[in-house]
Amino acid sequence: MKNLLVPTDFSSTAHHAFEVALQIAQRTGGNITLMHVVELPESARFASTGGLAGGGGLNDVYTLKLLQVVKHRMHELMAEAHRTAPGMVVHDVIHTASFEDAMLDAIQERQIDLVVMGAKDHNSWEHFFTGSRTEHIVRLAPCPVLTVKHPTPHFEVRHIVFASDFSAEADLAVRSLRQVQEVFPEALLHLLDVVPDPTRSEATLMRIHRFADRHQLTHYEPDVFHAPNASTGIPRFAEQAHADLVVMLTHGRTGLGHLFQGSISENVALHAAPPVLTFHAH
Repeated sequence: MKNLLVPTDFSSTAHHAFEVALQIAQRTGGNITLMHVVELPESARFASTGGLAGGGGLNDVYTLKLLQVVKHRMHELMAEAHRTAPGMVVHDVIHTASFEDAMLDAIQERQIDLVVMGAKDHNSWEHFFTGSRTEHIVRLAPCPVLTVKHPTPHFEVRHIVFASDFSAEADLAVRSLRQVQEVFPEALLHLLDVVPDPTRSEATLMRIHRFADRHQLTHYEPDVFHAPNASTGIPRFAEQAHADLVVMLTHGRTGLGHLFQGSISENVALHAAPPVLTFHAH
């Protein structure tokens, strides 16, 4: 987790993500790419000299002013990084593509190991419209994505929750889980399964222990939490366990199947109080 990408719209939630990214990069000896995506008017075009190639209309004036403001705010964030993390390498990038295209291009071009982005906890129709960007990146990004919702000036991870059903697919998460433990070796690992039926608790505990033994995991605690579904049970357990980080696999489903089935990891990423790290099965 050395090459970090932090998208920012200069909101408070984006700043929370930037704070956490700085702390992770300090731990890993990494660097940060800070990126803002500008949605330009359709008439705005760039010349080979880097300026606008329009006819000098109002749209061009607006775009130049907008870019000036963006550059100023990016420089403020970089100055903050230099104050709080001296010696940290921070690159600033301004993209003019769509948000998703810009993110995916930057991940590939800069060989990003981790995306750290802010997320707001929304409900109903507000969530449908404003939560989509975060959900899309969680689903589409080829690298792990860490979503941050609250200010975390001291990102001290003492309790990590790995939420899973510990089926065969969970074995695919072990490599990424070990990477997280390497960054936070002092943290207790909670191996969590959420079950609706209390009579399944004993069998679930046995499955968790078999998973831990199979992969020689140490410093862990098996946890079975009773709730109607995982989407609500995981955030509730994380709160009760004072979790500092939740880790989950995401399936990256797209199309109608994803729309109707939903994604537990994407829901948890938007609704759990602590930061949530999602990654695809390898």
